[in-house]
Amino acid sequence: MNLTYQVKDRPPFGKNLIYALQQVLAIMAATIAVPMIIGNGLTPAAAMFGAGVGTIVYLLFTRFKSPVFLGSSFAFLGSMAAAFAGATSMQLGALGLILGAVSAGLVYVILALIVKIAGVKWIGMIMPAVVIGPTVAIIGLSLAGNAIGDLTKSDVAGGSSYIALICGLVTLFVTMLVSTYGSKQLKLIPFIIGIVAGYAVALIFTLIGKGGADTLKIIDLDGFKSALLSAEGKVTFNTFFKVPDFTFLAAGKGLKDMSAPYGATILIAYVPVAFVVFAEHIADHKNLSSIIGKDLLEDPGLSNTLLGDGIGSMAGAFFGGCPNTTYGESVGCVAITGVASTWTILFAALMCIVISFFTPFVAFLDSSPACVMGGVCIALYGFIAVSGLKMIQHVDLNKNRNLFVVSVILIAGIGGLSLSFLVDKTNNISITITSVACALILGIITNLILSREKDDLGK
Repeated sequence: MNLTYQVKDRPPFGKNLIYALQQVLAIMAATIAVPMIIGNGLTPAAAMFGAGVGTIVYLLFTRFKSPVFLGSSFAFLGSMAAAFAGATSMQLGALGLILGAVSAGLVYVILALIVKIAGVKWIGMIMPAVVIGPTVAIIGLSLAGNAIGDLTKSDVAGGSSYIALICGLVTLFVTMLVSTYGSKQLKLIPFIIGIVAGYAVALIFTLIGKGGADTLKIIDLDGFKSALLSAEGKVTFNTFFKVPDFTFLAAGKGLKDMSAPYGATILIAYVPVAFVVFAEHIADHKNLSSIIGKDLLEDPGLSNTLLGDGIGSMAGAFFGGCPNTTYGESVGCVAITGVASTWTILFAALMCIVISFFTPFVAFLDSSPACVMGGVCIALYGFIAVSGLKMIQHVDLNKNRNLFVVSVILIAGIGGLSLSFLVDKTNNISITITSVACALILGIITNLILSREKDDLGK
């Protein structure tokens, strides 16, 4: 595709701040959702700081050749919950989060060493375009339910789903119109304009609803009060500036409670998931490669992207407790805007780190209505799906072999095929192979089984 800014281009400073903010808005909802789901002392501010640090580590390992942001990974939700379920204290649970991220990161390091020795040609053999294309499409399609679910969701109890839908659709259509008909400069920031428009409409409805019509309330404004006011109801320095609750601070106090059985529990909960995420790592980078027109598995190389992802994940969890992973939302943002500069990704990472210290900014980002983000995500996830389908546009689907491979992946992925294995009954720890991973594995197997067949099979 035609990119406005190539990977190595450096946009003007002021413009780059705006492009970076757009990346932050694209990844924000998912990044702060993980700590909010897990709880137990994890905070959105620390997760944002960790995501920023992890992204910078990734950029360093990939020599600023791969323009993608690393955010909190949903794949490890069960693993993170297990870290607290098997802990005797919250501090030990925090230590478990860091140990788990380190163990998962070490899996990536080992895989990187294997790739360094064996090369990446085997990747192309077992995951050609006919396999990786529909798998990338599934990454977007598997998230469709989340986007549509958010589209009609009010952040205030009693808020109307129809009002939320209006706000979400305003966001979506403004984003599409700006991206399609806007000036050259506006086309670079369609998500910012769309989110601002959707937020403004939601705010108008919410303020009108303050008069007594609760069904019109969409935005939960109470978060601003808790962020800006102290316990005494006063505005103080600490309500504007606060050091995030870093995970390593609590983890240090949990060392005294550490035990071998607990350590084994952490390994069981994290290591298998790392192998599952490895498959998604390849799919994400194949997708990004098709967007920027350069094979990232060759340069900077899969070994470097794995090291950046793995060690970046360790660093992110050290501060925010959440293992990180490359974000499809970030890839989608690059695809739609044409801003592929790694300088933009660097600015976005630094912005997350700085913002995490300012509670009003965190509260503002956290207050972005689910319906508004749902409108944005329809475009983001849709572009991921379409970019995957574009990978198979030159695949001959008149051949039964290719037709079966694509069919199996799409149906398994869209149908939500996933597998869960209970590995620890005492602490109720299970390992889940996601629908994306299951679809990819099934597609690989199908392709290998049929690869010996003649091209004129069935004709």
